[in-house]
Amino acid sequence: MDYESKFNGAGGTSGGVLEFFIGLGMTVAGAYLLTNQVTVTSGFWSYRGYNTFGLSLLPLIFGIGILFFNGKSIVGWLLTFAGVVVIFAGIITNLQIYFQPTSLFNTIIMLALLAGGIGLVARSLVAHK
Repeated sequence: MDYESKFNGAGGTSGGVLEFFIGLGMTVAGAYLLTNQVTVTSGFWSYRGYNTFGLSLLPLIFGIGILFFNGKSIVGWLLTFAGVVVIFAGIITNLQIYFQPTSLFNTIIMLALLAGGIGLVARSLVAHK
């Protein structure tokens, strides 16, 4: 194969490589500016007003205990895996995400960069005539 047929354009199509990189730059800039305005905090694990983080550790603790007794125990591995999944799911579900106050102009610029960049990247992957 020759070089021109192998590397014709963006995504192997006859689309524009320049459009792709401009769109990629716009997308990255818009995503950075948008995520820079977001604050992420966490709260307490609670169920009906009670702190329940300790309860989520029980499957992990029992799973590790069973694995120390018998390292080939399927029940031990399942409990350990389930405990880790419950802990990570609990962390993610208790995150609180806030968009920091900013001007309407800045918000429009962030969203326009993000949407325009995605549009240019998508356009560059379509064959041009």
